[in-house]
Amino acid sequence: MRFLKLGLLLLAVLGVSACSSKFYTYRGPEVTQVVVNKGERRLHLLHHDKVLKSYNVGLGFAPQGHKFIEGDGKTPEGNYFIDRRNPNSKFYLSIGISYPNPVDRMTAQELGKSPGGDIFIHGQGPNYRKGSPRDWTAGCIAVTDKQMRDIYAMVQDGTPIQINP
Repeated sequence: MRFLKLGLLLLAVLGVSACSSKFYTYRGPEVTQVVVNKGERRLHLLHHDKVLKSYNVGLGFAPQGHKFIEGDGKTPEGNYFIDRRNPNSKFYLSIGISYPNPVDRMTAQELGKSPGGDIFIHGQGPNYRKGSPRDWTAGCIAVTDKQMRDIYAMVQDGTPIQINP
């Protein structure tokens, strides 16, 4: 009887710890494109022309217009792709956007500036929870940590992302 109780306790602990993982497994339709509409503050995960999920987002602290240089607080506009993942982000989880592209680099160079980089879709992390301004990032796209768990599981590296004004 004692071994049965110990076994049940061990199973319960393992079950609870598995539920608390920030890594989900997604088995639904493939996300073939991510679309961000900055003006609406919305991110859509699409399977071809069907919207699978949509989320409200926060943007850079100066969100209007395309990102041209590092430190301008703007979120880029244009066509990019998801190019990396960071499971240890200080913003919970994050997936990288391929900004800057060659045109972005050339434009910044013509201005004598750096285009910046490290643009991600990411969670809020422990320091940017409720009460944060809606547009607070340095140019990234922010969602809640719970939403980021879904996005991280659903969106694969190489997925195109279209960021509209």
